Amino acid sequence: MNTALIFSGQGSQYVGMLKDIAIKFDVANNLIAKADAILGFPMSSICFEGPAETLKETRFTQPALFLHSAVITELIKKKINFDAVAGHSVGEYAALFAAGVFSFEDALGLVAYRGELMFRAGEIAPGTMFAVINLADEKVESLCAELTEKGNGNVIVPANYNCPGQLVISGSAQYLRESAPLFKEAGARMVMELHVSGAFHSPLLQPAKEKLAEKIMQINFSDARIPVYSNVYAKPIVNAGEIREALIRQLMSPVKWTQSLFEMNNNGITRFIEVGPGNVLQGLVKRTLKDMEVLGIDKADDIEKFL
Repeated sequence: MNTALIFSGQGSQYVGMLKDIAIKFDVANNLIAKADAILGFPMSSICFEGPAETLKETRFTQPALFLHSAVITELIKKKINFDAVAGHSVGEYAALFAAGVFSFEDALGLVAYRGELMFRAGEIAPGTMFAVINLADEKVESLCAELTEKGNGNVIVPANYNCPGQLVISGSAQYLRESAPLFKEAGARMVMELHVSGAFHSPLLQPAKEKLAEKIMQINFSDARIPVYSNVYAKPIVNAGEIREALIRQLMSPVKWTQSLFEMNNNGITRFIEVGPGNVLQGLVKRTLKDMEVLGIDKADDIEKFL
């Protein structure tokens, strides 16, 4: 059975994450202490104790998610044979770490910088995101293009292709809120605003992309040891240069998660293990593919089952 590890994205965080793992595993404690030192603030305390409002801030959420996934990866990587990896948005950084593309230190620093840039971008150019439920992707894409064309500089774009019937759109805050009812009128069952601090995976992140690209170019990338299914291309890549370019593009490009799941399955993946907090990606796999084995590793008890 071919196995893919998939890594949680933003929205999966919760207060108390990592705490039980830190209690049971010395390796986890060491990595968590290292993370606190690298970041220069108590990431562990924010994960363990919150408050929730602080953990929800993008600049803290993203390193928290990476740390959770990286700790689990270190604990289980010699016990699970996996053939491919993928991560949803910020989860792609954990996937690349699991594939040996860059070091823990470099990855954590990069994710923290990404989170800070995205947080600041939302302050400079206010944006938001809406989940559009049960409207054909082609209709959502067409309506986004139409609204952007007549938006007088405001933009609305597809941002996350999560699963069939669930596409998240992203754009200029006030314009998107005013335009959201048009997606309902076009036939969507539900159009719901998400609790985010900006228009992620949209042109509004151009300034953040430029700064992130500079940082990415300073970090050593190795070829991936196993295929990494890119958010940008929904294809497996292993070449360090291609991975670097995809990661730069990822910030403003839509997350092609639905397409990635289909491609993984077409290439023989029949077992998906979500690594990180929550079970969002497990649900997306189940809504996209049939007859898959779908598992999750989030807490200490989950890790012990594999060990």
